[in-house]
Amino acid sequence: MQSTLLTLLVIRILCIGNSFSWDAVEQELVPLCEAKGIDIEVHNLYYGGCSLSQHADYLMRDTAAYSHRVCTNSKGQSQSRIVKDTITLRQALLDGRYDFISLQQASHDSGIRSSYEPWLSMLVDTVRAYQPQAQLCWMQTWAYSRDAKHPDYPRYHNNQQEMWDSIQTCTRYVRQIVNNQLIVVPCGLAVQNARETKLGDTLCRDGYHLNYEYGRYTAACVWYEILTGKDVRLNRYMNPQMTCQQRRLTQKSAHQAVKSSRNALF
Repeated sequence: MQSTLLTLLVIRILCIGNSFSWDAVEQELVPLCEAKGIDIEVHNLYYGGCSLSQHADYLMRDTAAYSHRVCTNSKGQSQSRIVKDTITLRQALLDGRYDFISLQQASHDSGIRSSYEPWLSMLVDTVRAYQPQAQLCWMQTWAYSRDAKHPDYPRYHNNQQEMWDSIQTCTRYVRQIVNNQLIVVPCGLAVQNARETKLGDTLCRDGYHLNYEYGRYTAACVWYEILTGKDVRLNRYMNPQMTCQQRRLTQKSAHQAVKSSRNALF
């Protein structure tokens, strides 16, 4: 797999997501790739708080609900981020050939097993019908901070460990639904790993969205390894607001998460 990825002239990905994909791919992923001379084009379909059931509803109704954000360093240009016109999911799937397409659950539903089907299967079938060559990915979201004030946190008894355990259980469920025919992008595991370092429970800026300095960087490091097959610990790029220790700890947390995911340790 690694040799195939590294022969791509431009890695082109589509995230069918929400604010958590915004955190993970729109800020730090392109500069991580650019630091190693890798051209990438990231398409993020953003609708805040969008769940699998809501994505499926927009698909069935062909609703132009999504803000289409494109982040790239391809075509000889430096890093750019463009917010295009609002589009439908079908329009995005018809907008050229993608190498990777990711799905994810809304954070508040991420540990609720009953929130996944039949909507996930419907979305998977649609993605495969329109983009059969694309590698299907599942972006695992992260548990909230211990002191988060999110209105849906009580569903997990305001307990980070309970929420994280539930997310891991649902990640295994997703693997079962698609017969392991996808790549898990373990952003949730990377964040949890980082929380067990000297960084502590500081990766979120509001209790659930990742902070701009090293929280988003952690999730982007996971994506970098998944897309390129390269060890992020060898990448010298870091957010200008980070310290070298924060880079080391977050890169290690991301690398360990990807290694665990590849061994299906969920």
